[in-house]
Amino acid sequence: MSQHTSLKSAKKIVTRRNVLKRFERIERLKAKGGWKEGDRALGLPKTKSE
Repeated sequence: MSQHTSLKSAKKIVTRRNVLKRFERIERLKAKGGWKEGDRALGLPKTKSE
């Protein structure tokens, strides 16, 4: 069974996410020095996805 052509092109589209997961936000804050080990993971400051 073949795949419909409209579904094949959807794999090629890569959009940039504007919302980061919690672990991604922590990684970015660690790199900038805004988060230390032992800090709470709730209520993190906003970070921009670059």
